[in-house]
Amino acid sequence: MTVRVQHEDFDTGAEIKQLTAGRTDIGAIVTFTGTVRGGGGQDHALTALTLEHYPGMTEAELERVEAEARARWLLQASLIIHRYGTLAPGDNIVLVVTASPHRQAAFQAAEFLMDFLKTRAPFWKKETGADGTGEWVDARESDDAAIARWD
Repeated sequence: MTVRVQHEDFDTGAEIKQLTAGRTDIGAIVTFTGTVRGGGGQDHALTALTLEHYPGMTEAELERVEAEARARWLLQASLIIHRYGTLAPGDNIVLVVTASPHRQAAFQAAEFLMDFLKTRAPFWKKETGADGTGEWVDARESDDAAIARWD
């Protein structure tokens, strides 16, 4: 079970290989990779996404929610990598990997972790548009509804 908050990019395939090396007790591996969207058109073109966090506090909260996922589902391994800093469209932001003997637990745990990351993880996001102005991102109602089902 691993949590990393880092500025550097990650290689999804290498991370999965390292997490599952030598394991024969895993029957299902679910991965989610989040990337920076470029925007929905000229009016919403995104040129950068800046993610800020409080070192130490962020890792502790991600470790807490990863432990909660392990308590809810039988996981043989899990990984959360979340980047910070200024990222460009197409860059990786987040990787969540869950591994379990069976697919249902791996899928549900990955979905739970991503719902948490979208709503309650201590990251602050600022979108910068083509005109150079930036705007902090507020939580979306749809994300709040998604996390509510796990309460």
